[in-house]
Amino acid sequence: MLVKISRIIRYGFSNFFRNGWLSFSTISIMILALVVFEGLILFNVMAKGAVSALQDKIDVSVYFKSNVAEDSILNIKRSLEGLVEVKSVQYVSRDEALVEFKKLHANEEVITQTLDQLEENPLLASINVKANDPRHYDAIAEYLDKPVFKNLIDKVTYAQNHVVIDRLVSLVDTVKNGGALLTVFLSFLAVMITFNTIRLAIFSNSEQISVMRLVGASNNFIRGPYIIEGIIYGVIAGIFGLLIFIPIINFISPYVSNFIPEVNLKLYFNENVFSLFFYQLLFGVGLGILSSVVAIRRYLHV
Repeated sequence: MLVKISRIIRYGFSNFFRNGWLSFSTISIMILALVVFEGLILFNVMAKGAVSALQDKIDVSVYFKSNVAEDSILNIKRSLEGLVEVKSVQYVSRDEALVEFKKLHANEEVITQTLDQLEENPLLASINVKANDPRHYDAIAEYLDKPVFKNLIDKVTYAQNHVVIDRLVSLVDTVKNGGALLTVFLSFLAVMITFNTIRLAIFSNSEQISVMRLVGASNNFIRGPYIIEGIIYGVIAGIFGLLIFIPIINFISPYVSNFIPEVNLKLYFNENVFSLFFYQLLFGVGLGILSSVVAIRRYLHV
């Protein structure tokens, strides 16, 4: 058994070095496929970061009537925090709302003078509710629409934000579905390209395979060298794919940070470089093995 395995490995390396230009072209195509594969991973990271940033900017504000006691508002806040759909709840008192309003309009003299002339704070206390998922705002709005809250709540801004929230939900679904479809399509494309390239290598050795069959070599013994060859392709492509991606990340990271400040692509890459390399190596080796097995089985009837 050990002798057979050593021979299979030796023949696999022999085929790899004997078909120099073919090996080079196969590895080049696999590197391209792996760069695209890793690019999709990083694209999903950027997309999630962008969507998460948008989600953080959207909330539902609940304004309470001026005669509602603070204890009652805090009770509602605690009840909302108990909902599984709710990510966070922030209470803004009437005084805090007035301070923030004055800061926002500090350069507008008319508004400042009008507020100074008023004897009573015209602003209402409120709570800002963020959901774990944009789809959960419907459930939160239904909860706040209970009859028990009718005499306490002045208005809920869900109706005004409904269109924006629906668009965000649509964007999240589009990014997820589009990313999944693109990953499947490009993976299939990479398999087909690599498969056809390895098929050429197998055809170039068709006489050798025929001789091996005539002398009684088993199917596994004939397949073995090409599987080893596919593994070699995958390992080399995985290493070079990662090396190629390092300068690409260094180049595009500042532009990504300017567009999406919440996403530091270079930091993410540095922190997950070993995981990314493992996934890339796994994908490359799997691609090489799958292409070799399918090519030799389908086209040489082994």
